Amino acid sequence: MGDRSQGEATPAGATPLAVAAAWLAQGREVALASVVSTWGSSPCPVGAHLVIAGDGAFHGSVSGGCIEGAVIEEARAVLAERAPRRVDYGVDDELAWSVGLSCGGRVEVLIERLDAGRAAWNDLVAAEAARTAVAAVVRLGDGARGVVGPDAASGELELDPATMAEVRRRLRGGASGLLETADGALFVRSYLPSPRLLIVGAVHIAQLLAPLAALAGFAVTVVDPRTAFASAERFPGVALDPRWPDAALAAHGLDAGTALVALAHDPKLDDPALLAALASPAFYVGALGSRKTHARRVERLTAAGAGAVVGRIHAPVGLDLGGRAPAEIAVAIVAEMIQARYREAAA
Repeated sequence: MGDRSQGEATPAGATPLAVAAAWLAQGREVALASVVSTWGSSPCPVGAHLVIAGDGAFHGSVSGGCIEGAVIEEARAVLAERAPRRVDYGVDDELAWSVGLSCGGRVEVLIERLDAGRAAWNDLVAAEAARTAVAAVVRLGDGARGVVGPDAASGELELDPATMAEVRRRLRGGASGLLETADGALFVRSYLPSPRLLIVGAVHIAQLLAPLAALAGFAVTVVDPRTAFASAERFPGVALDPRWPDAALAAHGLDAGTALVALAHDPKLDDPALLAALASPAFYVGALGSRKTHARRVERLTAAGAGAVVGRIHAPVGLDLGGRAPAEIAVAIVAEMIQARYREAAA
């Protein structure tokens, strides 16, 4: 369904948790709706979020648009009553046709009021910002929350050893869903670091690539010290880093959830970025340029000591879809990044 926010625009690619945290920081009342179970043709997976503010703004989706209106109405009641609700929409519900699930699907949604003062919520937001894998655990009976990481846990829930082990098993696999325990039903939502794209070079293709990658779920940052290129006017809603690539990438860090694409077509910008990416576990490294341009690039990077890994670079960048227009190149890059990400996950 997307985003309908009031006031400051939501940054491209912002996650539901980040949007909720920003709205809470503005003093707004916020509810979080989460898909806790599905059956049949539900278009959104377990764990999908819709964030609803008390002033009517919303971000995300729990059904691709079918039931959002009904969920938003329920969220207003949750904010007023300050108590969580579980709501079920499906073919056996008299609302089935009106909410758009008449094709045989069912969605169960948990709606909670968020509180910026709760340690478990703040720990969850901090973990996402730090790109740390954690599982959020909510007790459906009373809304008590906890956060479980690979080695530590925090929050209001005290989980017995068997339950803690099961939550961590699900976290390792990135699984989300309901968990029945002696203390009542829990909803376990695993959060793994989202894919991230660092674009070096605020060129025309980057203007097209940044929003397209954000739509595909990548958190995007454009790195370019040339502020005339890397301006908010040219990249509305996109995170910009005006530092030179070596300093910027050292600050951001390049983990296994990161893709880097060098588009500057200037060795002073591209080469340091590529050397940093090749020395990291980044799952995708791409560079713009013809085969002849890339051959000269390989010579420079080999001379700089990266000869053993220079073959990791995707160049010419992007899948060969046949198109050569800037927008077509941007589509090809996103397609190749997605392909590389899932191949890496399956390896």
